[in-house]
Amino acid sequence: GLVLEHPNPVWSTDITFIPMPVGYMYLVAIIDWYSRRVLSWRLSNTLDTRFCLDALFAALKQGEPIIFNTDQGSWFTSEDFTGALLEKQILISMDGRGRALDNI
Repeated sequence: GLVLEHPNPVWSTDITFIPMPVGYMYLVAIIDWYSRRVLSWRLSNTLDTRFCLDALFAALKQGEPIIFNTDQGSWFTSEDFTGALLEKQILISMDGRGRALDNI
């Protein structure tokens, strides 16, 4: 396995659905695996890719990972999101479909 000895080699993201009286709010957070620090987060009332990209760009102002881990949600597999990572030469790691425990 990969041994993490300092911040930044691996980052991860996921979306949490927050129930509201009517509908949901959506929280995306990007964390550093080593420090478990939240690098950025965004809250949205729509599930579009833009708020995920906004969180990614905010996190990238603090550094760049070698590997970025996500699940296979459409926000993270979108051409815009993967393109932003590949443009920075960041390796993309995606968990298996239906494998929520891979995100832990």
